[in-house]
Amino acid sequence: MRRDDSRLSSRLSSRKSSRNELKAVLNPSEQQERAFLVGVEFRTRGRAGGAGGGGKKSSAAITPSAQAARDHAASVAASSSSPSEESPGIPSDLISDFTSKDSLDELRTLASSAGAQIAGEFTQRKYRPDPATLIGKGKLEEIAGAAASVSADVILFDHDLSPSQQRNIERVVNTRVIDRTQLILDIFARHARTREGQLQVELAQLEYMLPRLTGRGKAMSQLGGGIGTRGPGETKLETDRRSIQRRIDQLKRDLDSVRRVRRQQRQRREAVPVPTVALVGYTNAGKSTLFNAITGAQVLSSARMFATLDPKLRAIELPSRRRVLLSDTVGFIRNLPHTLVSSFRATLEEVAQAEVLLHIRDASSTYGEEQKTQVEKVLGELESLSKPRIEVLNKIDLLPEDERAALLARMNSSPKDKGARGAAAAGAPGVPVSALTGEGIPALLAAIDAALHSDPIVEAELRVPQHEGAALAAIEAGMIVHTRDYEGNLVRLTVSGPASLVGRMRRFRTREG
Repeated sequence: MRRDDSRLSSRLSSRKSSRNELKAVLNPSEQQERAFLVGVEFRTRGRAGGAGGGGKKSSAAITPSAQAARDHAASVAASSSSPSEESPGIPSDLISDFTSKDSLDELRTLASSAGAQIAGEFTQRKYRPDPATLIGKGKLEEIAGAAASVSADVILFDHDLSPSQQRNIERVVNTRVIDRTQLILDIFARHARTREGQLQVELAQLEYMLPRLTGRGKAMSQLGGGIGTRGPGETKLETDRRSIQRRIDQLKRDLDSVRRVRRQQRQRREAVPVPTVALVGYTNAGKSTLFNAITGAQVLSSARMFATLDPKLRAIELPSRRRVLLSDTVGFIRNLPHTLVSSFRATLEEVAQAEVLLHIRDASSTYGEEQKTQVEKVLGELESLSKPRIEVLNKIDLLPEDERAALLARMNSSPKDKGARGAAAAGAPGVPVSALTGEGIPALLAAIDAALHSDPIVEAELRVPQHEGAALAAIEAGMIVHTRDYEGNLVRLTVSGPASLVGRMRRFRTREG
């Protein structure tokens, strides 16, 4: 009996320690930690080796498709502890045009958003990742000394680390190590407010944590009772894994329920022809500020990354008097963790169901094209890349006067009848706006109007008896009245409005415009 009691208390303490570990991640300490940043840049060898065959592994003469295949294979190899010899070992970061400086600037912003104080920085450039420590043991010892000299509490790597790499690095630097994915998960955990957001963040964190659990062999074993159970017994590692797996399964069931509720809400919305327009874009591009400027809402808008996690929906009226739902969604980022994309599938379904996407871009950013590429990559994962898109160049108030004037001149010189589809086409300048000052928002609303293909705008001529007050009120509220004449007891109107509303007035129609 005592043995059973000890086994039960041991199991409970095991699960309690696992929950405490998770709670520490979800609810970080309020004390500001000192972080040491490590930027990692992997680059191909120069063409000096030549296509003439000077170097055995030169990639200068391979075709673009072959290089893309090698880059993809290298990104997979870089995340494991034993990359293939045939792979050049170049991670997926190299596919983007982000420089090491831009990438480190972004890591600095992520660290500040997580509440860390930057204590120091280090950048390592290599031709290929080290399978065991990513950047090599010699550089790690150098980083360990630099981090200790500034009393760093944590070392942040601007790269994903495999479980074995993270353990090997921590053994050398003797300091807590966090990779890029774990840092982003921590920021998401800080900003999750609703139950849905907390469920999605917890699922992503547990899926990240599961392969990183480590045990200590027999020292962590728990003895069983009965024939066939003598020996080392079940390890604490195994019980933790099973407990986390059960929690993951439960979270997936809960999120399925959330997805079912959202589907029911969407079906009720679809019963009334009100299209949805979704804001998408790189994090910190000003989506929430623009959402507030258009809708008059008071959702949180912050310079910190991933300030918005839960989707927000507000109804707005377009210049044609059509009403649409505007949705603000979570921002994207370079190398967005796949666990987050899958966990936030319920939230990102608003993007998949939207009729038009507003791609919000930071016009003042020095690497706007790279950010655009990353956003389109995530949209491709959501199978939403073919949807009509309007590129919105936000923050034009931060541009120098000459750049701003040139951008507005390009916009004014574009054909007016191209509408939003023309704005989203290749080579089109997009719609310049300033969410802070409100400049360009009327033009943006007009572009949304032109992009919508459901419930199109039609013109009609109506003759409405004056005693039909409800019909006249509906016409005034939902249509644009171009002309109004009175013929005895009738009001003769020339209007334009949504086809659904004009159809309800068919008994008053005389002809279509």
